[in-house]
Order: sequence, then C-alpha cells, then structure tokens
Amino acid sequence: MDRVDKAASRFRPDSELSAVNTRAGSMVPVSRLLVDLVDVSLVAASNSGGAVDPTIGAAVVAAGYDSDIETVRTRLPKPAGRPVPAAGWQQVRLNRKIAMVGVPEGVSLDLGATAKAWTADRAALVLSKRHGCAVLVEIGGDLRAAGTPAEPWVIRVAEREGEEGVAVTLAHGGLTTSTRTARAWQTPTDHAHHIIDPRTGRPADGRWRTASVWAPTAVRANTFSTALIATGEAALGRLTLAGHPARLIAGDGEVTELSGWPSASRAA
Repeated sequence: MDRVDKAASRFRPDSELSAVNTRAGSMVPVSRLLVDLVDVSLVAASNSGGAVDPTIGAAVVAAGYDSDIETVRTRLPKPAGRPVPAAGWQQVRLNRKIAMVGVPEGVSLDLGATAKAWTADRAALVLSKRHGCAVLVEIGGDLRAAGTPAEPWVIRVAEREGEEGVAVTLAHGGLTTSTRTARAWQTPTDHAHHIIDPRTGRPADGRWRTASVWAPTAVRANTFSTALIATGEAALGRLTLAGHPARLIAGDGEVTELSGWPSASRAA
C-alpha cells in the first residue's frame, strides 16, 4: 500500500503521478509499478466504455476533492469550479517498454477508481501464495478473496461502514461497493461526491447511489460498480453482458439485484 501511495497518490506532491500531471504535455519516466497501474486504468476504461476514465483528474479537483477527504469535509464549503469533462482515456500515452507515461497539456490523471482495487488483488494473491492459506483483503470497499477457505467468508455488504446491510458468502474473487453517499462533502449550495460522470465532468447524479458487484478480481468488480454510479443506465448493458452479480440501490432506496446476486442474502 505504501508503494502504491508513493507511485499513484493524487494528494502527494512527491508521487510519480503528480510528476506526470505536473509535466503534462511531455513523456515522464516512471516506475514499473506506475506503468502497471496506468495500464490497469486504461483496461478498465476500455471495458467500461469510458465510464471509468482516468483523465477525470481536473474534474475531481473542480468538484472540490482537492485534498484528503477529511480536510475537504471539515473546511468551510467553497464553490465548485467549472466542470471539466474527461479528455478521454485514449489521450493517455503509455510506453510500457521504456516505462514512460504522458498526458496532453491541461489533462490530469486520477487512478482512484482502480489503484486501490489493484492493491487489494495483489495483496491477496501475494499473501495467499506466501503463506499457503486463504486470504481476505479489504481496502476501502474493495475486497478480494484468494486461496481456498475451509468455509466461505461471510461478508456484510452495506452502503457505508458501520451501517446495516445484507450478508453474503464469498469463497473467491472480488467484491466491491461504490457509492456516492460516503465520500461526500458540502458545497455552498448543495453537496458533492467523488464519483465523476466523465461525460459532464460533474459528480454523477444517475439512477443509482450505490452499486455492489462481484467479479473474478477486485479491479473488474470495481470497474463495473464505479461505472454504474458514474453513468447509470448507460453502464447497465455492459454489466448484463458480463454477467457479474450486482446489487444496486437507487436514489429513493429501491434495491435491484441482478445476474445471480444471492437471493438468500439476509439482513446483517
């Protein structure tokens, strides 16, 4: 987690990602770790039809998420900046062979939608192999199970930490929850949150406020859970084609369960 933070944190001026953003318009030499993280973000963008786009960095900052979330929440509300639609993930230049990354001038990367999930995937696989046991890793709503547990893990799926939810069992793969209700803050006129609709550059306001998805990896699960919040109905067709189980909560609290989400899930 420390290595990923040093490579890909948007909040650290000394991170490699900050160097790439600061030097927009040129190719920047980076570590193999950041190459992998950027590569994962581009795959997620392609798989989601652009709903999960790493070029939303300027839009996230314009919405007010320009510092650690606790700082953003506790300071006096400030007006949002002008919305900045995503430049498009196709604008990112990645040279895997010589480990260089570049974005056009005015474009800023944010890997928040994939780096955390990648870390959960990587940690679970490394620990399971190293210790020869079943492992469950959870980082901020992104969960990955690896190895073969004697009995499936019992997981509580909720919109926010500490709230009531439903219990499901998990033996392998990734389970993630994306929500616009948790990482949110006040503005002078309303409130904002961190999941951006790349088409508008604004915090997403689609049909669903929370999406939980299972997939073979945490990265893939989070790609779909984020896409469902970011672009709403536009992401539903891709989820249906992928066949990943999902639990969606609409703005009015209506719950929709899709593609084999366990009907026996119960209040937890």
